[in-house]
Amino acid sequence: MDIVGFFAGLNDAYGINLSIFYDAFDRDLFVEGMLYTAWLSVASIVGSLVVGALGAYLQYAGGAWSRRLVNGYVHAFRNTPPLVQLYFFYFALGPALSAFFPGTQPAVSNVTWAIVSLALYAGAFNVEIFRSGIEAVPQSTIEAADALGLNERQIFRKIILPLSTRISLTGLTNNLVNLIKTTTNAFAIAVPEILYASSQVWSESLNAMEMMVVLLVFFMVVIGLFTWLMRVLERATAVPGWGQA
Repeated sequence: MDIVGFFAGLNDAYGINLSIFYDAFDRDLFVEGMLYTAWLSVASIVGSLVVGALGAYLQYAGGAWSRRLVNGYVHAFRNTPPLVQLYFFYFALGPALSAFFPGTQPAVSNVTWAIVSLALYAGAFNVEIFRSGIEAVPQSTIEAADALGLNERQIFRKIILPLSTRISLTGLTNNLVNLIKTTTNAFAIAVPEILYASSQVWSESLNAMEMMVVLLVFFMVVIGLFTWLMRVLERATAVPGWGQA
């Protein structure tokens, strides 16, 4: 018996309705949701790492006003719920931008706002993670680079950032795992990610329990795989003797 026939028979015999495995429409909807979740995760992870590195650099090498601005950003995004931030960007800032660009409605899509919101939210935590990693780089290493004639930007880019990133990988893993889970907030502004797709499936097929189990298993697998990959990266980039007694 093929897979489609097996799951269709499972529904007929026991009422276990996993329609995404035997119904083409539900399956396509769910696959599209997975692709949107993957895109949200990858784009927001990359964006949050860029924001975190830039914020940490401004805290390290910027002036007093730069540090104040970064600290204000960090406090604002760390101390407010990510869903409220998403609503602010989509329902408040989005219409305001559309007023300046009347030819395009909307000026920024809901997917783009979700990525921006998620990247800035996780980026605020990444700033602090990178900052802690920078502070853990030995001063003697920085002084040695300075003695070799590297300027401040070169020291940060070639010495401090690579070392601090390695030091910060554990903290980054925890934050990025949380970011992947937070992508489900995009459901609130109708981004067709996996939670949104699943809700459409169970509203039509009346299989909420089965779809919630599928969602839980999906995120357990994705998060488990991502955590494993980050641990592999952490071991691969470890500096021999670094942090060892």
